[in-house]
Amino acid sequence: MIIQATHIEKLRQRLKQPLPGLAAQERMMGRVVAMPLVVPPDARLSAVLCLLYPEQDDLKVLLMKRKEDRTAHSGQVSFPGGRYEPEDPSLQHTALREAQEEVGVEPDAVDVLGALSSLYIPVSNFNVFPYVGFLPQRPSFTLSQQEVSYIIEPPLSILLHDDRKIVTDVSSPAVPQLIRKVKAYRLDDGTIIWGATAMIISELEMLIKEVVG
Repeated sequence: MIIQATHIEKLRQRLKQPLPGLAAQERMMGRVVAMPLVVPPDARLSAVLCLLYPEQDDLKVLLMKRKEDRTAHSGQVSFPGGRYEPEDPSLQHTALREAQEEVGVEPDAVDVLGALSSLYIPVSNFNVFPYVGFLPQRPSFTLSQQEVSYIIEPPLSILLHDDRKIVTDVSSPAVPQLIRKVKAYRLDDGTIIWGATAMIISELEMLIKEVVG
């Protein structure tokens, strides 16, 4: 399955319709702390940017490896993103601001196609709101030396192939003594994408497969 820039408008229209939400996220469920029945009222708001851009007749998605800093998501693969700040006019603004701060993507250059379903992360008490963005070409990156080790740019046609899905043992920096088997995506170089990031990708995958046909 080759996903091209020509599918972007179809994806934009699909994001305006009801989303699969939890049904899609649960396909790649991987948690080290159980999900509560409802999102706690004190959950902290955050937003991430799922940035797509074309390269060699395919679309790539931007991921990054976080620095090892002993926080709840230390060293994990994630989308650019972070905490909502009171001065942010919207959660979409949060996603774009954080992408600029972490990897140097200019907010004004990003065509925001729409939002995916929010996702609560018990281990850090964040309620995450993902936004899908598109650029017509690969951006120039400037990485935050404090937050980002390196970026990862898998083509969607490879990342979303069925043979990329595995079950593996992981632990979280928040609960290092706990080892759990989780569903994950594995790249050619052995990179493991699990947890909230994998669950967000799972919903994006379901929508992309709808629009590609």
